Amino acid sequence: MREHQVQCLLMGGQACVLYGAAEFSRDTDLAILASEENAARLEEAMKALEAEVVAVPPFLIPHLEAGHAVHFRCHHPDAVGMRVDVMSRMRGVDGFDELWARRTTLEMEDGMICEILSLPDLVRAKKTQRDKDWPMIRRLIEANYFSHQASPTSEQLAFWFRELRTPALLLELANAHPGLARAAADSRPLVWHALVKNEPALVEALEDEERQERMADQLYWQPLKRELELFRRERR
Repeated sequence: MREHQVQCLLMGGQACVLYGAAEFSRDTDLAILASEENAARLEEAMKALEAEVVAVPPFLIPHLEAGHAVHFRCHHPDAVGMRVDVMSRMRGVDGFDELWARRTTLEMEDGMICEILSLPDLVRAKKTQRDKDWPMIRRLIEANYFSHQASPTSEQLAFWFRELRTPALLLELANAHPGLARAAADSRPLVWHALVKNEPALVEALEDEERQERMADQLYWQPLKRELELFRRERR
């Protein structure tokens, strides 16, 4: 991607690994800028990887803008069998320009620079109907909490109040920062349960919050799944 100057951000399981929440992933998931120029650069990168589009839809900008993922399978000897999934639009996640402005830049051990979806954006992107995503969300935020709880920034505190899914840690956070907890409860009412130390109600509210997000994701994907079925029929 860097060699062909593709504007993209690593997300998915490999980004989770880099944020300290280990997950094994055979795929490389990328958020990309959906522009003609960037799409042309991505096509050149895929040619270098000897990659082909698998499944549906085909690699076209309107499909990316609609929220579909495009799936490639690599055949280059150095990446044989690896799948590369690209998306441009995701439910509940800002547009690519905002994601790019908030990105995390990491230097790998070999000196390669890797641009990654910011942790808050990665958490939002993980709020799907898939069972495997919710334990990962919890681990991602826990890893960030334990790494920075000694001297958190205001942004980190706001992020934890907004996204923490571990009852014990929410109780701990609200006890340490009651003023911030009261302010956070305006946008996330379940924080009140942490503030008044009502753990059973907090657990129930977290479960309900997850159910609502899963349902929202199912509704979001219903029209997209209908389009995918039409693509499959046309291809057959």
